[in-house]
Amino acid sequence: MPRNPDYNSIPAFHAKLARSRRILAVCGAGLSASSGLPTFRGAGGLWRNYEATALASPKAFKKDPGLVWMFYAYRRHMALKAKPNAGHYALAELARNNPEFLCLSQNVDNLHIRANHPPSQLRLLHGSLFTLKCSSPTCSHTEPENLNSPLCPALAAAAVDAPPPSSASASAPTEIHHHPLLDTANPLPTIPPASLPPASLPPASLPHCPRCTPPCSARACDMLAGVDEWIRRGRVDVVLVVGTSSLVWPAAGIAEAARGDSKRGKTSVVPVNVDAESPEGLVRLVEGEEDFAFGGDAAEVLPRLLEPVIGRWDMERGVFLK
Repeated sequence: MPRNPDYNSIPAFHAKLARSRRILAVCGAGLSASSGLPTFRGAGGLWRNYEATALASPKAFKKDPGLVWMFYAYRRHMALKAKPNAGHYALAELARNNPEFLCLSQNVDNLHIRANHPPSQLRLLHGSLFTLKCSSPTCSHTEPENLNSPLCPALAAAAVDAPPPSSASASAPTEIHHHPLLDTANPLPTIPPASLPPASLPPASLPHCPRCTPPCSARACDMLAGVDEWIRRGRVDVVLVVGTSSLVWPAAGIAEAARGDSKRGKTSVVPVNVDAESPEGLVRLVEGEEDFAFGGDAAEVLPRLLEPVIGRWDMERGVFLK
């Protein structure tokens, strides 16, 4: 059978939404891109000429904790400067209107939380940039919602706001006028080794656990087990794949697990992403299923898709009007 002929019809999706009860959203970095945060994917996936995915690893932290901490301090500062967009607010409003909705986010920027998404209907797959935990496996020290920026004097360079572009630089696209830390011509501050005992550390030191010697770090957590249990409780009517690809793990595995046995009825997998309606995106639509695809900025598309349930987004007032 061919793919759904109404794959990009908002009225057709609204009809599906009207008869849907259990809805799952899987969110990726593309959702927060509308808030000005980098996705660290594709050609823009470098941070000071380092692969961002390589820095976000225990191996990199063990090899050079100072470099990794500077990378995360930069991300923390940028996330604190960003604001939730209409897409975050639309998902939070859907949760308040539908107790059978669950949002699984791969984002660590806390923008879902700042959009007042009900905690019981939100799972943060990779944890949060603002939850610090001792890197020692034998220590349980944790600091939730640590919003300090910078965390210590050694990381102050990451907490500097980018200067606004001047009128002269605005016409010169090759001139660097973003965050000064991203300019590789500026060397990173020298940070002492993290293996020194606390009593020997000078003021310019990394964040350290107050209970033991090892430095603190951001700690990821695995929320997939709870999502699997939620999926098994009954048919999932709609899976919104927002700001990420439905072919990339974990979104791909979750979407297919939610689709489950066809005897449970049709599950619509709905990518909402800038490339969802590109030729590469459309080939992902499964033949014979009620799948949809909506290309564009998730911050603009999501409120329109969910409008029958959450109301119309009033940009000036920042509320949904029913």
